[in-house]
Amino acid sequence: MARFRYSMQSILNIKLKMEIQAKQEFSAARAALDREEEALEQLRRRKAGYAARVEELLSGELKLREIEENRAAVKTMEGFIDDQRERVAAAERVLEQARQRLTEVMQERKTHENLKEKAFQQFLADENRREGKEVDELTSYVYGKRRSESNKDKMPV
Repeated sequence: MARFRYSMQSILNIKLKMEIQAKQEFSAARAALDREEEALEQLRRRKAGYAARVEELLSGELKLREIEENRAAVKTMEGFIDDQRERVAAAERVLEQARQRLTEVMQERKTHENLKEKAFQQFLADENRREGKEVDELTSYVYGKRRSESNKDKMPV
């Protein structure tokens, strides 16, 4: 049996490498988003701590300077949180772009794998036809040879 060679194997190999690279990019974008979300959560916890401290200061002996400093800290944290939300949104956009790229690359690879599979099926069909033809030729040859030998035996000398 002949050996199957896919003529576009080098392209398929490149598509596989591109898919691996796209997966790595997607993973990096996911990790970046996770870091940004964690930073946002830390800022929210910090703001909640300042807000709780303001409540404490208002319920006890009134220390106006500490109350004002805490309120300023809460407002500052709100600004930090807004900035961090923008970073999270940007990281989400990068992640979505990486996801789209990965999906596109995976579809291209699957298309080439399907083409390779079809080429392999065609190769098998051609091989089966060739082998069938060889068997038919061999059968015809053997049959013809036996027939000619049997005719020689029947001929008077």
